[in-house]
Amino acid sequence: MKKLFTTLALVSALGLGVLGFSALAHADEKAITAAVSVQDAAPVIIADATEVAAPETAPAAAEEAAPSAAAAAPATLDVGSTAFMIVATILVILMAIPGLALFYGGLVRSKNMLSICMQVFVTFSVISVLWAVFGYSLAFTDGNQFYGGLSKAFLAGITPDSLSGVIPEYVFLTFQLAFAALTPTLIIGGFAERTKFSAVLLFSVLWVVAVYIPIAHMVWGGGLLSDAGTLFGGHGAKDFAGGTVVHINAGIAALVGALVVGKRIGFGKDAMAPHSMVMTLIGASLLWIGWFGFNVGSELAVDGVAAMVLINTQLATAAAVFGWIAAEWLFKGKASMLGAASGAIAGLVAITPACGFVGPMGSIVLGFVASFLSLWAVTKLKNALGYDDSLDVFGIHGLAGIIGAIATGVLMASEFGGVGFPEGVTMLAQVKTQAISVAVTIAWTGLISYVLFKFVDMTLGLRVTEEVEREGLDTAEHGERAYHY
Repeated sequence: MKKLFTTLALVSALGLGVLGFSALAHADEKAITAAVSVQDAAPVIIADATEVAAPETAPAAAEEAAPSAAAAAPATLDVGSTAFMIVATILVILMAIPGLALFYGGLVRSKNMLSICMQVFVTFSVISVLWAVFGYSLAFTDGNQFYGGLSKAFLAGITPDSLSGVIPEYVFLTFQLAFAALTPTLIIGGFAERTKFSAVLLFSVLWVVAVYIPIAHMVWGGGLLSDAGTLFGGHGAKDFAGGTVVHINAGIAALVGALVVGKRIGFGKDAMAPHSMVMTLIGASLLWIGWFGFNVGSELAVDGVAAMVLINTQLATAAAVFGWIAAEWLFKGKASMLGAASGAIAGLVAITPACGFVGPMGSIVLGFVASFLSLWAVTKLKNALGYDDSLDVFGIHGLAGIIGAIATGVLMASEFGGVGFPEGVTMLAQVKTQAISVAVTIAWTGLISYVLFKFVDMTLGLRVTEEVEREGLDTAEHGERAYHY
Protein backbone atom coordinates (compact mmCIF):
# COMPACT_ATOMS: atom_id res chain seq x y z
CA MET A 1 0.00 0.00 0.00
CA LYS A 2 2.90 2.31 0.78
CA LYS A 3 4.27 1.70 -2.73
CA LEU A 4 0.84 2.48 -4.19
CA PHE A 5 0.62 5.88 -2.50
CA THR A 6 4.26 6.63 -3.32
CA THR A 7 3.70 6.03 -7.01
CA LEU A 8 0.38 7.86 -7.06
CA ALA A 9 2.30 10.74 -5.52
CA LEU A 10 4.69 10.51 -8.48
CA VAL A 11 1.80 11.10 -10.88
CA SER A 12 0.75 14.20 -8.93
CA ALA A 13 4.36 15.37 -8.65
CA LEU A 14 4.79 15.12 -12.41
CA GLY A 15 1.91 17.51 -12.95
CA LEU A 16 2.96 19.88 -10.18
CA GLY A 17 6.61 19.77 -11.18
CA VAL A 18 5.87 20.57 -14.78
CA LEU A 19 3.52 23.36 -13.71
CA GLY A 20 6.19 24.79 -11.42
CA PHE A 21 8.76 24.69 -14.18
CA SER A 22 6.37 26.66 -16.36
CA ALA A 23 6.42 29.57 -13.91
CA LEU A 24 9.89 30.71 -15.05
CA ALA A 25 10.11 34.37 -15.97
CA HIS A 26 9.78 35.24 -19.63
CA ALA A 27 13.10 35.85 -21.39
CA ASP A 28 13.55 38.47 -24.09
CA GLU A 29 13.66 36.56 -27.35
CA LYS A 30 13.11 37.69 -30.92
CA ALA A 31 9.62 36.58 -31.96
CA ILE A 32 9.43 34.78 -35.26
CA THR A 33 6.23 33.90 -37.05
CA ALA A 34 5.59 30.15 -36.87
CA ALA A 35 4.39 27.92 -39.66
CA VAL A 36 1.55 26.17 -37.93
CA SER A 37 0.05 22.86 -39.03
CA VAL A 38 -3.52 22.79 -40.31
CA GLN A 39 -4.59 20.43 -37.55
CA ASP A 40 -2.98 22.54 -34.78
CA ALA A 41 -4.37 25.75 -36.21
CA ALA A 42 -8.07 25.01 -36.61
CA PRO A 43 -9.25 21.45 -37.03
CA VAL A 44 -12.60 22.40 -35.54
CA ILE A 45 -13.51 24.77 -38.35
CA ILE A 46 -15.25 22.54 -40.83
CA ALA A 47 -17.28 24.27 -43.50
CA ASP A 48 -17.99 24.15 -47.16
CA ALA A 49 -17.20 27.84 -47.48
CA THR A 50 -13.70 27.89 -45.98
CA GLU A 51 -11.75 30.78 -47.45
CA VAL A 52 -8.41 30.35 -49.19
CA ALA A 53 -5.77 33.00 -48.58
CA ALA A 54 -4.21 34.87 -51.52
CA PRO A 55 -0.72 33.76 -52.59
CA GLU A 56 2.07 35.48 -50.67
CA THR A 57 3.75 36.48 -53.94
CA ALA A 58 0.83 38.65 -55.07
CA PRO A 59 1.94 42.27 -55.66
CA ALA A 60 0.96 44.62 -52.88
CA ALA A 61 -0.48 47.15 -55.33
CA ALA A 62 -2.80 44.57 -56.81
CA GLU A 63 -4.00 43.56 -53.35
CA GLU A 64 -4.78 47.17 -52.50
CA ALA A 65 -6.55 47.78 -55.80
CA ALA A 66 -9.03 44.95 -55.47
CA PRO A 67 -9.70 42.02 -53.14
CA SER A 68 -8.19 38.79 -54.37
CA ALA A 69 -10.66 36.55 -56.12
CA ALA A 70 -9.06 33.56 -54.43
CA ALA A 71 -9.69 35.08 -51.00
CA ALA A 72 -13.43 35.12 -51.63
CA ALA A 73 -13.66 31.74 -53.31
CA PRO A 74 -14.91 28.73 -51.31
CA ALA A 75 -12.53 25.86 -50.67
CA THR A 76 -12.47 23.15 -53.26
CA LEU A 77 -11.51 19.51 -53.02
CA ASP A 78 -7.80 18.82 -53.45
CA VAL A 79 -7.51 15.38 -55.03
CA GLY A 80 -3.87 14.87 -54.09
CA SER A 81 -4.36 15.80 -50.45
CA THR A 82 -7.50 13.65 -50.26
CA ALA A 83 -5.70 10.59 -51.65
CA PHE A 84 -2.81 11.18 -49.28
CA MET A 85 -5.11 11.48 -46.26
CA ILE A 86 -6.93 8.26 -47.12
CA VAL A 87 -3.57 6.47 -47.16
CA ALA A 88 -2.52 8.19 -43.91
CA THR A 89 -5.73 7.05 -42.24
CA ILE A 90 -5.12 3.46 -43.30
CA LEU A 91 -1.57 3.69 -41.93
CA VAL A 92 -2.86 4.80 -38.52
CA ILE A 93 -5.26 1.86 -38.48
CA LEU A 94 -2.29 -0.37 -39.38
CA MET A 95 -0.56 0.89 -36.23
CA ALA A 96 -3.25 -0.63 -34.02
CA ILE A 97 -4.30 -3.67 -36.00
CA PRO A 98 -2.05 -5.50 -36.48
CA GLY A 99 0.90 -3.32 -35.35
CA LEU A 100 0.21 -2.72 -31.66
CA ALA A 101 -1.54 -6.08 -31.23
CA LEU A 102 1.57 -7.94 -32.43
CA PHE A 103 3.97 -5.64 -30.55
CA TYR A 104 2.13 -6.21 -27.27
CA GLY A 105 1.42 -9.85 -28.10
CA GLY A 106 5.09 -10.70 -28.42
CA LEU A 107 5.88 -9.00 -25.11
CA VAL A 108 3.46 -11.01 -22.96
CA ARG A 109 3.72 -14.69 -22.04
CA SER A 110 2.39 -17.18 -24.57
CA LYS A 111 -0.63 -18.05 -22.41
CA ASN A 112 -1.88 -14.46 -22.77
CA MET A 113 -1.09 -13.83 -26.42
CA LEU A 114 -4.65 -14.00 -27.74
CA SER A 115 -6.01 -12.09 -24.76
CA ILE A 116 -3.93 -9.00 -25.43
CA CYS A 117 -4.66 -9.18 -29.17
CA MET A 118 -8.40 -9.43 -28.46
CA GLN A 119 -8.31 -6.47 -26.10
CA VAL A 120 -6.59 -4.32 -28.73
CA PHE A 121 -8.68 -5.53 -31.67
CA VAL A 122 -12.10 -5.24 -30.02
CA THR A 123 -11.39 -1.99 -28.18
CA PHE A 124 -10.35 -0.39 -31.46
CA SER A 125 -13.63 -1.57 -33.02
CA VAL A 126 -15.92 -0.40 -30.20
CA ILE A 127 -14.38 3.08 -30.03
CA SER A 128 -14.71 3.42 -33.80
CA VAL A 129 -18.49 3.14 -33.48
CA LEU A 130 -18.59 5.43 -30.45
CA TRP A 131 -16.69 8.08 -32.43
CA ALA A 132 -19.30 8.12 -35.18
CA VAL A 133 -22.24 8.22 -32.77
CA PHE A 134 -21.12 11.22 -30.70
CA GLY A 135 -17.33 11.29 -30.17
CA TYR A 136 -16.46 13.27 -33.28
CA SER A 137 -19.12 15.86 -32.57
CA LEU A 138 -18.05 16.34 -28.94
CA ALA A 139 -14.41 16.75 -29.93
CA PHE A 140 -14.58 18.83 -33.12
CA THR A 141 -17.61 21.10 -33.06
CA ASP A 142 -18.19 24.40 -31.30
CA GLY A 143 -18.92 24.12 -27.61
CA ASN A 144 -17.25 25.19 -24.40
CA GLN A 145 -13.61 24.99 -23.27
CA PHE A 146 -13.79 21.24 -22.58
CA TYR A 147 -16.36 19.69 -24.91
CA GLY A 148 -17.88 20.47 -28.28
CA GLY A 149 -21.58 20.13 -28.96
CA LEU A 150 -23.83 17.42 -30.38
CA SER A 151 -24.64 19.16 -33.65
CA LYS A 152 -22.91 16.37 -35.59
CA ALA A 153 -23.95 13.44 -33.41
CA PHE A 154 -24.67 10.40 -35.59
CA LEU A 155 -22.73 12.37 -38.26
CA ALA A 156 -25.73 14.60 -38.84
CA GLY A 157 -25.31 17.10 -41.65
CA ILE A 158 -22.18 15.50 -43.08
CA THR A 159 -22.43 14.51 -46.74
CA PRO A 160 -19.95 13.36 -49.40
CA ASP A 161 -19.72 17.00 -50.47
CA SER A 162 -18.84 18.35 -46.99
CA LEU A 163 -15.27 19.59 -46.77
CA SER A 164 -12.80 20.01 -43.94
CA GLY A 165 -10.25 22.35 -45.47
CA VAL A 166 -9.40 20.78 -48.83
CA ILE A 167 -10.38 17.17 -47.98
CA PRO A 168 -13.80 15.54 -47.51
CA GLU A 169 -15.05 15.76 -43.95
CA TYR A 170 -15.63 12.00 -43.98
CA VAL A 171 -11.88 11.55 -44.47
CA PHE A 172 -11.02 13.97 -41.68
CA LEU A 173 -13.39 12.35 -39.20
CA THR A 174 -12.12 8.86 -40.07
CA PHE A 175 -8.52 10.02 -39.59
CA GLN A 176 -9.46 11.37 -36.16
CA LEU A 177 -11.44 8.19 -35.46
CA ALA A 178 -8.24 6.17 -35.89
CA PHE A 179 -6.49 8.38 -33.29
CA ALA A 180 -9.36 8.06 -30.82
CA ALA A 181 -9.59 4.28 -31.24
CA LEU A 182 -5.82 3.74 -31.02
CA THR A 183 -5.22 5.70 -27.80
CA PRO A 184 -7.13 3.46 -25.32
CA THR A 185 -5.48 0.38 -26.82
CA LEU A 186 -2.12 1.78 -25.72
CA ILE A 187 -3.33 1.90 -22.11
CA ILE A 188 -3.98 -1.84 -22.08
CA GLY A 189 -0.25 -2.58 -21.86
CA GLY A 190 -0.07 -1.08 -18.37
CA PHE A 191 -2.14 -3.85 -16.77
CA ALA A 192 -1.73 -6.68 -19.30
CA GLU A 193 -2.04 -10.37 -18.30
CA ARG A 194 -4.35 -9.86 -15.30
CA THR A 195 -7.43 -7.85 -16.32
CA LYS A 196 -10.89 -9.01 -17.35
CA PHE A 197 -11.83 -8.55 -20.99
CA SER A 198 -15.20 -7.03 -20.05
CA ALA A 199 -13.53 -4.58 -17.65
CA VAL A 200 -11.10 -3.42 -20.35
CA LEU A 201 -13.95 -2.69 -22.74
CA LEU A 202 -16.06 -0.79 -20.20
CA PHE A 203 -13.10 1.25 -18.98
CA SER A 204 -12.08 2.11 -22.56
CA VAL A 205 -15.52 3.44 -23.44
CA LEU A 206 -15.77 5.53 -20.28
CA TRP A 207 -12.20 6.78 -20.63
CA VAL A 208 -12.65 7.96 -24.21
CA VAL A 209 -15.76 9.92 -23.20
CA ALA A 210 -14.36 11.42 -19.99
CA VAL A 211 -10.66 11.82 -20.86
CA TYR A 212 -9.75 11.50 -24.54
CA ILE A 213 -12.56 13.59 -26.03
CA PRO A 214 -12.12 16.60 -23.71
CA ILE A 215 -8.32 16.61 -24.06
CA ALA A 216 -8.67 16.38 -27.86
CA HIS A 217 -11.16 19.26 -27.80
CA MET A 218 -8.95 21.32 -25.50
CA VAL A 219 -5.91 20.95 -27.78
CA TRP A 220 -7.27 20.49 -31.32
CA GLY A 221 -10.93 21.46 -31.16
CA GLY A 222 -10.75 25.09 -30.10
CA GLY A 223 -10.87 24.37 -26.36
CA LEU A 224 -8.90 25.46 -23.31
CA LEU A 225 -5.36 24.63 -24.47
CA SER A 226 -5.67 25.70 -28.10
CA ASP A 227 -4.98 29.03 -29.80
CA ALA A 228 -8.69 29.77 -29.53
CA GLY A 229 -8.86 28.80 -25.85
CA THR A 230 -8.97 31.18 -22.93
CA LEU A 231 -5.96 29.84 -21.02
CA PHE A 232 -3.13 31.20 -23.16
CA GLY A 233 -4.63 34.29 -24.74
CA GLY A 234 -4.34 33.40 -28.41
CA HIS A 235 -1.14 31.32 -28.55
CA GLY A 236 -1.94 27.82 -27.34
CA ALA A 237 0.02 24.64 -26.88
CA LYS A 238 1.81 23.16 -29.88
CA ASP A 239 0.90 19.51 -30.28
CA PHE A 240 1.20 18.59 -33.93
CA ALA A 241 0.10 14.95 -33.82
CA GLY A 242 -0.77 13.92 -30.27
CA GLY A 243 1.96 14.21 -27.63
CA THR A 244 -0.57 15.33 -25.02
CA VAL A 245 -3.78 14.04 -26.60
CA VAL A 246 -2.49 10.51 -27.23
CA HIS A 247 0.75 9.60 -25.50
CA ILE A 248 0.84 11.50 -22.20
CA ASN A 249 -2.86 10.76 -21.89
CA ALA A 250 -2.37 7.02 -22.40
CA GLY A 251 0.87 6.79 -20.40
CA ILE A 252 -0.57 8.36 -17.24
CA ALA A 253 -3.77 6.30 -17.48
CA ALA A 254 -1.70 3.12 -17.87
CA LEU A 255 0.34 3.96 -14.77
CA VAL A 256 -2.79 4.61 -12.73
CA GLY A 257 -4.28 1.36 -14.00
CA ALA A 258 -1.17 -0.62 -13.07
CA LEU A 259 -1.37 0.78 -9.54
CA VAL A 260 -5.09 0.16 -9.08
CA VAL A 261 -5.10 -3.35 -10.57
CA GLY A 262 -1.94 -4.37 -8.73
CA LYS A 263 1.06 -6.47 -9.65
CA ARG A 264 0.95 -9.72 -11.58
CA ILE A 265 1.25 -12.87 -9.50
CA GLY A 266 4.95 -13.64 -9.20
CA PHE A 267 6.08 -10.20 -10.36
CA GLY A 268 9.70 -9.71 -9.34
CA LYS A 269 10.09 -13.42 -8.55
CA ASP A 270 9.02 -15.47 -11.57
CA ALA A 271 10.41 -15.10 -15.09
CA MET A 272 8.06 -13.00 -17.23
CA ALA A 273 10.17 -12.57 -20.35
CA PRO A 274 8.52 -11.77 -23.72
CA HIS A 275 7.48 -14.98 -25.41
CA SER A 276 8.28 -13.86 -29.00
CA MET A 277 10.75 -11.10 -29.76
CA VAL A 278 10.28 -11.81 -33.46
CA MET A 279 6.60 -10.94 -33.15
CA THR A 280 7.46 -7.82 -31.16
CA LEU A 281 9.91 -6.77 -33.89
CA ILE A 282 7.22 -7.22 -36.54
CA GLY A 283 4.80 -5.15 -34.47
CA ALA A 284 7.38 -2.42 -33.83
CA SER A 285 8.17 -2.26 -37.54
CA LEU A 286 4.49 -1.89 -38.40
CA LEU A 287 4.19 0.85 -35.80
CA TRP A 288 7.17 2.67 -37.30
CA ILE A 289 5.67 2.46 -40.78
CA GLY A 290 2.18 3.41 -39.63
CA TRP A 291 3.50 6.35 -37.64
CA PHE A 292 4.20 8.23 -40.87
CA GLY A 293 0.44 8.32 -41.38
CA PHE A 294 0.02 9.39 -37.76
CA ASN A 295 2.49 12.29 -37.96
CA VAL A 296 2.61 13.31 -41.61
CA GLY A 297 -1.15 12.94 -41.96
CA SER A 298 -1.67 15.47 -39.17
CA GLU A 299 -0.74 18.22 -41.63
CA LEU A 300 -4.00 17.33 -43.43
CA ALA A 301 -2.52 18.36 -46.78
CA VAL A 302 0.31 17.60 -49.20
CA ASP A 303 2.83 20.41 -48.79
CA GLY A 304 6.28 21.34 -47.54
CA VAL A 305 5.35 20.95 -43.88
CA ALA A 306 4.28 17.36 -44.55
CA ALA A 307 7.69 16.74 -46.14
CA MET A 308 9.44 18.18 -43.07
CA VAL A 309 7.35 15.98 -40.77
CA LEU A 310 8.37 12.95 -42.85
CA ILE A 311 12.11 13.45 -42.37
CA ASN A 312 11.72 14.48 -38.73
CA THR A 313 9.80 11.31 -37.90
CA GLN A 314 12.39 9.08 -39.53
CA LEU A 315 15.43 10.79 -37.99
CA ALA A 316 14.09 11.00 -34.44
CA THR A 317 13.16 7.31 -34.49
CA ALA A 318 16.48 6.17 -35.91
CA ALA A 319 18.39 8.33 -33.39
CA ALA A 320 16.38 6.87 -30.52
CA VAL A 321 17.09 3.29 -31.64
CA PHE A 322 20.81 3.99 -31.65
CA GLY A 323 20.63 5.94 -28.38
CA TRP A 324 18.85 3.11 -26.54
CA ILE A 325 21.16 0.31 -27.69
CA ALA A 326 24.24 2.50 -27.14
CA ALA A 327 23.17 2.94 -23.53
CA GLU A 328 22.60 -0.81 -23.20
CA TRP A 329 26.02 -1.47 -24.68
CA LEU A 330 27.60 0.95 -22.25
CA PHE A 331 25.86 -0.17 -19.07
CA LYS A 332 25.00 -3.83 -19.76
CA GLY A 333 27.62 -4.87 -22.28
CA LYS A 334 25.03 -6.09 -24.81
CA ALA A 335 22.55 -4.43 -27.15
CA SER A 336 19.14 -6.15 -27.20
CA MET A 337 16.42 -6.46 -29.80
CA LEU A 338 13.90 -5.45 -27.15
CA GLY A 339 15.98 -2.33 -26.54
CA ALA A 340 16.05 -1.44 -30.22
CA ALA A 341 12.27 -1.84 -30.52
CA SER A 342 11.67 0.12 -27.32
CA GLY A 343 13.98 2.89 -28.52
CA ALA A 344 12.07 3.15 -31.78
CA ILE A 345 8.77 3.63 -29.96
CA ALA A 346 10.32 6.20 -27.59
CA GLY A 347 11.63 8.20 -30.55
CA LEU A 348 8.31 8.03 -32.37
CA VAL A 349 6.44 9.20 -29.28
CA ALA A 350 8.83 12.08 -28.54
CA ILE A 351 8.76 13.50 -32.07
CA THR A 352 4.96 13.29 -32.35
CA PRO A 353 4.10 16.66 -30.75
CA ALA A 354 7.17 18.37 -32.25
CA CYS A 355 7.33 16.97 -35.78
CA GLY A 356 5.70 19.95 -37.51
CA PHE A 357 7.64 22.59 -35.59
CA VAL A 358 11.28 21.44 -35.24
CA GLY A 359 14.00 20.96 -37.83
CA PRO A 360 15.70 17.69 -38.81
CA MET A 361 18.72 18.24 -36.55
CA GLY A 362 16.44 19.07 -33.66
CA SER A 363 14.58 15.82 -34.24
CA ILE A 364 17.82 13.84 -33.91
CA VAL A 365 18.61 15.52 -30.59
CA LEU A 366 15.08 14.87 -29.36
CA GLY A 367 15.28 11.19 -30.32
CA PHE A 368 18.56 10.68 -28.44
CA VAL A 369 17.36 12.44 -25.29
CA ALA A 370 14.03 10.57 -25.24
CA SER A 371 15.73 7.18 -25.58
CA PHE A 372 18.04 7.76 -22.62
CA LEU A 373 15.33 9.05 -20.31
CA SER A 374 12.82 6.35 -21.28
CA LEU A 375 15.43 3.64 -20.67
CA TRP A 376 16.02 5.12 -17.21
CA ALA A 377 12.27 5.14 -16.54
CA VAL A 378 11.67 1.49 -17.49
CA THR A 379 14.64 0.25 -15.47
CA LYS A 380 15.72 2.45 -12.57
CA LEU A 381 12.49 4.36 -11.87
CA LYS A 382 10.23 1.33 -12.28
CA ASN A 383 12.43 -0.81 -10.02
CA ALA A 384 12.77 1.91 -7.41
CA LEU A 385 9.02 2.45 -7.10
CA GLY A 386 8.04 -1.19 -7.62
CA TYR A 387 4.98 -0.69 -9.84
CA ASP A 388 4.07 -3.32 -12.45
CA ASP A 389 3.50 -1.44 -15.70
CA SER A 390 3.56 -4.69 -17.67
CA LEU A 391 4.61 -3.34 -21.07
CA ASP A 392 6.14 -0.02 -19.95
CA VAL A 393 3.44 2.25 -21.31
CA PHE A 394 4.23 5.00 -18.83
CA GLY A 395 8.01 4.74 -19.16
CA ILE A 396 7.88 5.04 -22.95
CA HIS A 397 4.63 6.73 -24.01
CA GLY A 398 4.10 8.84 -20.91
CA LEU A 399 7.63 10.03 -20.26
CA ALA A 400 8.72 10.38 -23.90
CA GLY A 401 5.48 12.26 -24.58
CA ILE A 402 6.27 14.71 -21.77
CA ILE A 403 9.81 15.19 -23.05
CA GLY A 404 8.62 15.78 -26.61
CA ALA A 405 5.87 18.20 -25.61
CA ILE A 406 8.12 20.43 -23.51
CA ALA A 407 11.13 20.19 -25.84
CA THR A 408 8.91 21.47 -28.66
CA GLY A 409 8.95 24.85 -26.96
CA VAL A 410 12.75 24.94 -27.22
CA LEU A 411 13.57 23.17 -30.47
CA MET A 412 11.03 25.06 -32.56
CA ALA A 413 13.30 28.11 -32.28
CA SER A 414 14.71 29.18 -35.65
CA GLU A 415 18.21 29.14 -34.15
CA PHE A 416 17.85 25.36 -33.79
CA GLY A 417 16.38 24.88 -37.26
CA GLY A 418 12.74 25.04 -36.20
CA VAL A 419 9.93 27.09 -37.68
CA GLY A 420 10.19 29.87 -35.10
CA PHE A 421 7.71 31.20 -32.59
CA PRO A 422 4.42 33.02 -33.17
CA GLU A 423 4.65 36.77 -33.25
CA GLY A 424 5.05 38.20 -29.77
CA VAL A 425 5.93 34.84 -28.19
CA THR A 426 9.37 34.12 -26.69
CA MET A 427 11.02 30.76 -26.15
CA LEU A 428 10.35 30.68 -22.42
CA ALA A 429 6.79 31.82 -22.98
CA GLN A 430 6.21 28.89 -25.33
CA VAL A 431 7.95 26.46 -22.97
CA LYS A 432 5.69 27.73 -20.20
CA THR A 433 2.65 27.10 -22.39
CA GLN A 434 3.86 23.61 -23.25
CA ALA A 435 4.53 22.81 -19.60
CA ILE A 436 1.11 24.01 -18.49
CA SER A 437 -0.58 21.90 -21.17
CA VAL A 438 1.37 18.86 -19.98
CA ALA A 439 0.42 19.56 -16.35
CA VAL A 440 -3.27 19.95 -17.25
CA THR A 441 -3.20 16.67 -19.18
CA ILE A 442 -1.50 14.78 -16.35
CA ALA A 443 -3.90 16.12 -13.75
CA TRP A 444 -7.02 15.54 -15.87
CA THR A 445 -6.22 12.00 -16.99
CA GLY A 446 -4.64 10.96 -13.68
CA LEU A 447 -7.62 11.91 -11.53
CA ILE A 448 -10.40 10.84 -13.88
CA SER A 449 -8.69 7.57 -14.83
CA TYR A 450 -8.38 6.68 -11.14
CA VAL A 451 -12.09 7.30 -10.60
CA LEU A 452 -13.01 5.25 -13.68
CA PHE A 453 -10.82 2.31 -12.67
CA LYS A 454 -12.43 2.29 -9.24
CA PHE A 455 -15.91 2.45 -10.77
CA VAL A 456 -15.23 -0.48 -13.10
CA ASP A 457 -13.72 -2.44 -10.22
CA MET A 458 -16.85 -1.92 -8.11
CA THR A 459 -19.19 -2.92 -10.94
CA LEU A 460 -17.56 -5.62 -13.06
CA GLY A 461 -14.36 -6.21 -11.15
CA LEU A 462 -11.05 -5.35 -12.81
CA ARG A 463 -8.95 -8.39 -12.10
CA VAL A 464 -9.34 -12.05 -13.01
CA THR A 465 -9.09 -14.65 -10.27
CA GLU A 466 -5.73 -16.06 -9.21
CA GLU A 467 -6.64 -19.39 -10.83
CA VAL A 468 -7.42 -17.73 -14.17
CA GLU A 469 -4.25 -15.63 -14.04
CA ARG A 470 -2.09 -18.69 -13.45
CA GLU A 471 -3.85 -20.66 -16.19
CA GLY A 472 -3.64 -17.82 -18.68
CA LEU A 473 -6.30 -15.51 -20.03
CA ASP A 474 -6.38 -17.09 -23.49
CA THR A 475 -8.16 -20.26 -22.44
CA ALA A 476 -10.00 -18.93 -19.39
CA GLU A 477 -11.41 -15.78 -21.01
CA HIS A 478 -11.65 -16.79 -24.69
CA GLY A 479 -11.51 -20.58 -24.86
CA GLU A 480 -8.68 -20.50 -27.38
CA ARG A 481 -4.93 -20.95 -27.55
CA ALA A 482 -2.42 -19.03 -29.59
CA TYR A 483 -0.21 -22.09 -29.94
CA HIS A 484 -0.84 -25.85 -29.97
CA TYR A 485 2.19 -27.88 -28.99
